This record gives sequence, C-alpha cells and structure tokens, in this order.
Amino acid sequence: MKLSLSALLLAAFAVATPAQAQTAATTASGASASASATAPAPKKAVKKKAAAKQEAKPEDPEAKEPDVAGTTVSEYSCELGNKLTIFQNNDDSDHIALKWGKRLHRMTRVPTSTGAARYENHYYGLLWIGLPAKGILLDSKSGHELANECKTAEQLAQ
Repeated sequence: MKLSLSALLLAAFAVATPAQAQTAATTASGASASASATAPAPKKAVKKKAAAKQEAKPEDPEAKEPDVAGTTVSEYSCELGNKLTIFQNNDDSDHIALKWGKRLHRMTRVPTSTGAARYENHYYGLLWIGLPAKGILLDSKSGHELANECKTAEQLAQ
C-alpha cells in the first residue's frame, strides 16, 4: 500500500511539474512580449531628456585651459624628476594656472586655517598645496601623490 501510494504521488508530481513550467513559460513570454512592445517608447523619451540636459548644462570653467597672458611664471622642480609650472595673475589671487604634463589646469583657491596656499581643480581632481618650503601636487580622485618636494630655483638656493 505504501509503495503504491508513493508511486501515485510521484506520478502526480511528474505530470504537474511540466504543466506548471509550460504555464510559467507562456506567462513569461506573454509578459516579455507586452513589455517589449511598450519598452521602446520610454527609452526614446529618456534619450531626448538626456540630450536636453547635456545641452542645457553649462561647461565647467575648470575644464577649460586658462589664459596665461600677463602672468607671473614660477617653475618648480620636484623629486623623481617631475616638473610643473604655475602661472599667477597678480590681479586675481583666487586662481592660478598649473601646467602639469602637457596640460594647463585652472585651479581655484580654497581657504585654509593654516594659511597655506591651497588650490583645487575638482574637474580633474588636482590639489596643489603651496608651503613656504615646498609644494605638493595631489590627485584627489585617486588619493595619491603626483609630485612632492616641488621647489622653485629660489627655494633650492636656500
């Protein structure tokens, strides 16, 4: 009796499982067909909105190369043979132009409690800290040092 009851339960389970799977597949394909029919319209609307946002977004002033005409130039030699140049306009103490590699970066002054000259460019993730004895260039996005012990010719002579 137990054997026949077990066989009957197994047979019922074997018949019910494919029927449920077929129903689930039909429901899923029906749902995906209806979803795919309505999906393209919202995607197109999203693309138009994204394009409109890009057009309306003003260009970041830190992304453009600054004009260095009429500026004071300070060339720095750093450890590991790195070199950088700072262009400073005497009329604008809130900004400098920093040449690192082959690119000029517009840096904006950030107030500090210590009085150190700290300039940042959030767009490229650069941070320049000018101390009386040396300068340091950091990459704030990746969190590592780009140049250390940067000194001008006057600082090297001392």
